[in-house]
Amino acid sequence: MSYRFSQRTGWDVGESGFAAAIREARAAGRDLIDLTVSNPTVCGFAYDAEAILAPLSSAGALTYDPDPRGMRSAREAVAVYYADHRAEVDPDNVVLTTSTSEGYGYLFRLLCDAGNEVLVAQPSYPLFDFLADLEDVRLRPYPLFYDFGWWIDFAELERRIGPKTKAIVVVHPNNPTGHATGIEERRKLEEICVRHSLALIVDEVFLDYPVELQESSKSEARLESFAVGPHPVLTFVLSGMSKIAGLPQMKVGWVAGFGPEEARREAMGRLEVVADTFLSMNAPVQIALPGWLSARQGIQRQIRERVRENLQAALDGGLEVLRMDAGWSAILRLPQRAEAQDSAETLLRSAGVVVHPGSFYGIAEGGRVVVSLLGPSSEFAAGVDRLKRATSEPQ
Repeated sequence: MSYRFSQRTGWDVGESGFAAAIREARAAGRDLIDLTVSNPTVCGFAYDAEAILAPLSSAGALTYDPDPRGMRSAREAVAVYYADHRAEVDPDNVVLTTSTSEGYGYLFRLLCDAGNEVLVAQPSYPLFDFLADLEDVRLRPYPLFYDFGWWIDFAELERRIGPKTKAIVVVHPNNPTGHATGIEERRKLEEICVRHSLALIVDEVFLDYPVELQESSKSEARLESFAVGPHPVLTFVLSGMSKIAGLPQMKVGWVAGFGPEEARREAMGRLEVVADTFLSMNAPVQIALPGWLSARQGIQRQIRERVRENLQAALDGGLEVLRMDAGWSAILRLPQRAEAQDSAETLLRSAGVVVHPGSFYGIAEGGRVVVSLLGPSSEFAAGVDRLKRATSEPQ
C-alpha cells in the first residue's frame, strides 16, 4: 500500500556521503578525533548533579495549575537573568517554551501565513530550514560577509525584502561565525524593520560566551542583549538553558517580547493562545528554573575557559581561524591547495579528524570547515596537530 505524505516533510532522509564515510571509518575501527562535539554534557565539565536534580522532586510539581506563559516564579527568574544583562524585562512579556526551536515555531505561527517569508543570515545553522518547512514558511537568506570579522550585508538584506516578508531573524552571536550584532548594525536592522513593518526575531543563546583571545573587530561591550531598550520595532528575544547553563537535556527556553506597546500587547496575547493550545512546559523544570539560572556562572566559567584553551591551541597550532566575537564554534580556513568542497571528507580519510564541512552551514567558499571549541582540551590539541600535518603535507 502506498501512502502520500505532506510536502512539508518531503526531505531527503537518506544518509549523506559524509555521514556514511564517518560510519564506515568507525566500523573499521579507525582512531578518529571528533572536533564537532558540541553537547556540553559529554565534554567533561563538572556539574553539581545534586543541586541540579534536587528541585525536580519538589512536591509542588504534583499540582497541575497550568499557566500558558509559564509559572510566574520561572518567568521572574528569566527577568532576573536579563537584569544581570542590564535589561528590564516584564515577566508578563515572557512565554516559556521547551526550547528555542519551539519558540521559533510559536513565532512563525504568530507572524506568518503559509507561504510568507522570513529572512535569515547565511552562514547559519541549518535547523532553521526544518523549522520553516514545518510551519509552511519560506526562508530567504541574507549574507554575512567576512572582512577581518563578520558583517551584515545590509544592501543585499534590503534587496531581499519582498511583499511576503514578515520578519528578520538575527542570531546574536551567530552560529557558526561568532558574529555579534554591533550597536550600529542593530540600529540599521531596526530602521529597516520599521520602514518595512517587519518583526525582529533575535536568538541570543550564545550571549554569555564572548571570545577574548583574538583581536576581534568588535569589542566585548557589543555583546549587549537586544532585551536592552529602547525597542522601536516589535522584537522577540529567544534563549534557553541549553547554552546558558549547559543543560540541553532539561528542555527550557523562552520568548521575551518587546516593542511599541499596542503591538507588543497584541502579540503577547496571541502568543499566549498559541502556548495555551500546546501547554508543553512541565512543572518540575519550571520549579527548578530559578535555581538553575542562579547557578549558571559555574558552568559558564568552565565553558569559557575551555573555549579559550581550545581556541589558543588552534592559533598556536598554526591554523587560520576566522575572527569571531563569541560562541563555541570556529571556522577554519584551510591552505589554498586544500580548498575543496570535500575538504571535510578528505580530512576524515587522511587525518582521521571529524570536522563539519562549511557547506553544512551555507558557506559557499571552499576550504572552510567548522569545529567545536567545546571538546576536551587534550583531544582538541591532538586534532589540531593532525589537521596541521594533513594540510601541510605536499599534495
